[in-house]
Amino acid sequence: MQVSRRGILTGSAIGGGLLVAWYVLPRNYPVPLQPGAREHVYSAYLKIAEDSVVTIAVPQAEMGQGITTVLPQIIAQELGADWRQVAVEPAPISAAYANIPLARRWMEMWDPVAAGLSETTDDILVERFAGEARFTATADGTAVDAFADDCRSAAAAARAMLAQEAADRWDVSWEECLVERGIVSQGENRATFGELAAGAAERDAPEPPPLRPEFPEASPAPDMADAPPFFPRIDLPSKVDGSYQFASDVRLPGMVYCAIRHGPNDGSELTGFEPDGADNVAGVVGAVKSRNWLAVAATNWWSAQKALEAMKPQFRTAFPVGSAEINARLRTSVDGGASFRIAETGFGEEAMTRIDMARRYEVEPAPAAPLETASAAARFTDGRLELWIASQAPEQARRAAAKAVGLAVEEVALYPMPAGGSFDARLEHDHAIEIAVIAKELGRPVQLTWSRRDEMIKARPRTPSYTLVGAQLSQTGDAAIEALRLRIACPPASHEFGKRLFGNRTSAAAIRESAGKKDALACEGAVPAYRLPSVVVDHIPVEIGLPVGRVRGNSHSYTAFAIESFVDEIVATTGREPLSYRMVMLGDDVRLAACLQRAAQMARWNGGEQGSGQGIACYRIGDPRTGGRIACVATARQGEGGVRVVEISAAVDIGRIINPDIAHQQIEGGLIFGIGVALGNALQFRAGLPESFDYADLGLPTLEDCPEIQIEFIPSTAPSADPGELGAVIAPPAIANALFSATGLRLRRLPLLSGGI
Repeated sequence: MQVSRRGILTGSAIGGGLLVAWYVLPRNYPVPLQPGAREHVYSAYLKIAEDSVVTIAVPQAEMGQGITTVLPQIIAQELGADWRQVAVEPAPISAAYANIPLARRWMEMWDPVAAGLSETTDDILVERFAGEARFTATADGTAVDAFADDCRSAAAAARAMLAQEAADRWDVSWEECLVERGIVSQGENRATFGELAAGAAERDAPEPPPLRPEFPEASPAPDMADAPPFFPRIDLPSKVDGSYQFASDVRLPGMVYCAIRHGPNDGSELTGFEPDGADNVAGVVGAVKSRNWLAVAATNWWSAQKALEAMKPQFRTAFPVGSAEINARLRTSVDGGASFRIAETGFGEEAMTRIDMARRYEVEPAPAAPLETASAAARFTDGRLELWIASQAPEQARRAAAKAVGLAVEEVALYPMPAGGSFDARLEHDHAIEIAVIAKELGRPVQLTWSRRDEMIKARPRTPSYTLVGAQLSQTGDAAIEALRLRIACPPASHEFGKRLFGNRTSAAAIRESAGKKDALACEGAVPAYRLPSVVVDHIPVEIGLPVGRVRGNSHSYTAFAIESFVDEIVATTGREPLSYRMVMLGDDVRLAACLQRAAQMARWNGGEQGSGQGIACYRIGDPRTGGRIACVATARQGEGGVRVVEISAAVDIGRIINPDIAHQQIEGGLIFGIGVALGNALQFRAGLPESFDYADLGLPTLEDCPEIQIEFIPSTAPSADPGELGAVIAPPAIANALFSATGLRLRRLPLLSGGI
């Protein structure tokens, strides 16, 4: 049934009852941008100044992924601005920037009851929620999907307004005017954006906006591979010279600096400390305690940290679990625990009449481990709180901070800051709550910075998982997979995260409220890109006593590892060739097949025979139409220090590429992140605490450890897909398969060397 946005939705409800819902057209939210001196606001996305500077508001957190270049690039190209005249600023929190695609993906987190009722109802509820909650979160690579069309429309409208202003001055038709490189021209007539800015801003934007025929992108010609990027990163020069401002760079009059010591988890309780311990430390100005943390403020952070250590805070731990117990729970559950059906394709469960091969793949918890620890600044004056903080979900952080100090949300101002790195760690808002409480208690501006120890304690790692994969193989000699079944034992991680993000629950409460729940997002990626007669995926929710969260790659990290390792085991056991075996199974996914062929050519694929040291893997994130694809060949060689990965070749299809330079950075960075996941050290727990708080003990790759990396993009006109996760999830299985080829040892646990060789 077709329903207008202003209309009434009437249909059959579950059980035959009548469902009646009403939906009002989403509010025309006021433009949240404020003009500066001699600036003129054109929309929620852009301002033009009388000196021709175009300032673009970016509603997503910059975390190194380049979003403060990609979205402005879309606007600059559609507008016809010169890249040298473009400036950016973080967009204020506003419903005008609602991230609808992410709200839809995460609907089960914020409304598990209504999710899936019907497609139309879901759309209605998602738009209403995203607007009312001012949900602008940065996650899951949804930025281009969420904001590209709005950016283009805003730019096209502004371009038309500038052309109309010029046309009236020249007494010509505005359609005759050309807008490019920051100039509006018609014949001999020329005017800069700045000269037209004031008059054009008073005009009504045309409806619909006159979009250019081509989607903005900047794919270089093949003979320009070494040429400078057409749209260099806007944030790069200031990051190089150190002038780029992070939350830790904020300086306020009278500011003090705060260090904090947390209990092992949210179930911990501060049982005591020595108040006089800090008497001999200079510069201490105060201390603030909460149920499960103690903070000390001083005139510099180092004094605050030393005073905190001298006060010797003590905690009672509520959930003293260790890695051995976590693994035991997962192992027991994957073999026989009660499960929920997540997916069933093709002929379904009945297609598997026997199991010809089965393997179990184990994945340890993995920390986000951003180089920059959590930091925030705050000022509490006259019943109003100001926050300077890097947050991937700024409105949810603002609401949590307001609740912590008893303020209305409108009495809290949050100034979005960039994160030097996040890998989803800044979706959590613990530090927003803490800095709010500390600022109110101290009554003066304060900056909070977590130590590495506290970052390791408070950061929720990506969930560990045990995946049991079984297959029925063809008896005709080609060893084709006739039926595939996966049982994934892991906590209901997305529900836990959702309880914290949207419900402001503690980790302990989130674990209790999520226990035993089916979690489709925790099994995302388990239905492979291969066209198989039957695939069945079951989730076994396991309570492990350890809070878990989101880390780059999320569930794709363990589903890609299990599936691509298992396929490699099949070909090794049956004597098939790894590349051709995968090509046959890909069916009509010609884009992923093209990636496989190109990666093999790049790496000089020799069949992956034993001793070659080459391992291959391929993967798709997203649906067949819009998803990104990657194929990877890793090459390992024996050396004096043991086996070493010396080369990684990756072919990638992410549809239309908006900025090739940034896309390349994202894939390369993801591959290096994946190398760390594959070859780093396992994050072990004892009595609820990480066994080590030292960053170096994570075994993350250094420049010396990084192999030669080759990346090529397959030309595509498909919708743009996010490149950020692909490299991170494909590297571990490709490396595992390469190590098997080089050594004959099959490693089924991530990190691969966590159990030794």
